[in-house]
Amino acid sequence: MTGQNADRYGGKFSLRNPPGNQGKPLVNIELKDISDTRKSLVVTLDKGEVDTEYQSVIKEIAGAARIPGFRPGKAPANIIERRYAKEIREEFKNKVVGRAYRDGLEKSKLDVLTVVEVQDGAIEPALSAAITFTVDVNPAFELPDYTGIVTEVAPTEPADAEVDAFIEGMRTERAEFKTVERAAQKGDYVKLSYEGRTTDDQPIAEIVADRPVYGKAPQTWEEVEGTEGLIPGLSKELAGMKAGDKKDARVAFPPSFNITLLAGREAIYAVEVLEVRERVLAELNEEFLKAHQVETVDQLKEEIRKNLTSRKVMENRAAQRRQVGDILSGKVNFNVPDSLVESETQSLLRQFIADNMRRGAKQEDFESHKNELFEGARKTAVARAKLQLILARIAAKEKIGVNDSDVDRFIRTEAYRSGQKPDKIAKDLGKDRNAVRSMQQAIVLDKTLDFLVAKATVTHTKAAKA
Repeated sequence: MTGQNADRYGGKFSLRNPPGNQGKPLVNIELKDISDTRKSLVVTLDKGEVDTEYQSVIKEIAGAARIPGFRPGKAPANIIERRYAKEIREEFKNKVVGRAYRDGLEKSKLDVLTVVEVQDGAIEPALSAAITFTVDVNPAFELPDYTGIVTEVAPTEPADAEVDAFIEGMRTERAEFKTVERAAQKGDYVKLSYEGRTTDDQPIAEIVADRPVYGKAPQTWEEVEGTEGLIPGLSKELAGMKAGDKKDARVAFPPSFNITLLAGREAIYAVEVLEVRERVLAELNEEFLKAHQVETVDQLKEEIRKNLTSRKVMENRAAQRRQVGDILSGKVNFNVPDSLVESETQSLLRQFIADNMRRGAKQEDFESHKNELFEGARKTAVARAKLQLILARIAAKEKIGVNDSDVDRFIRTEAYRSGQKPDKIAKDLGKDRNAVRSMQQAIVLDKTLDFLVAKATVTHTKAAKA
């Protein structure tokens, strides 16, 4: 049994707030340290206590059973035991394990984070039962001073050069591409064909038969010296070529290339330029201004300033949150429980894969780099898990909780991020108690970071020169 089944052992009770033991004293509790944050708790119930739990199960089932010839609750125990043997066995086991868990927590005073494993052995009526719980506990540490943390923010007033650059970007988005007879220059778009082979003359199309676009393309477009295209480095080889020109372009696939069979190899692509087009930026005229719902260039600049200012405010807020988290984590030192690191690692990997698959990535792309992805995710997970534990302690101290508006905001944000409808997310949450718990934790931690940012001391960086 794993930590996913932890709730059943505590019944309706919180792991951290076990009820008082109303039965006889436990025969024995043995606590062993596996590590700073992992413990082995062996709880032994004597046969009298085990039998008490068994009889209580018989009584409960007998009270609900409907057996012909007997009034409710009056059927003999032996008949109940025969007819409901499976149900009795399962419920009896759950009750004994749950009793042992609750009483073990009460006596040991452990601050349990996760139940990692339960070894229940043989549980039989009128026999003693020893149950071993492997648990991860919250690490012990003292909270550092967390108010007045010094954070640094950048100016939010955009410089004239930033506004001008933004307008240039808007003109670029509406640019036209006109055919030219000259040699290709940086920023031009080139129509070309290519066919690749390795330096030892093996066709690329044979190496990656399932990805023919890497081996041969009768017609495609590349931006000259632009952002990295499909074939790494190919766009840099196009400068100076005119329509009709041919050349052998030498490229090198990086060791981290997402296609393993090509990673780290060199290749030669036979390239022919079919057409060269020059990018002509849109004119800053009446039509352009109207498309952006303004009448003058000054109005356009004013709108851009407002948008850039809003963006900078958001960037400052995000930067403050990062700074607060980094500074807090640096002030305390403790070992993070393995189960929390593992959970956070898997969460990061699932989110990374889901986000990239929505952008068109394929499952095999992740398989070829799974070791690197796992190590990167685990490193991030340790830092995130440590910060979570610190923030959770602060949230408890400051009594930061979750309300309905927090939940509504979370659902809307998640809907926007994932592209799902809010109603579907809410419906899925209603079916998954663990997802609800994760959502509540995420909201509390987010609100705690906002609380710390509000209490932070703010310093300002100097404005960069235009």
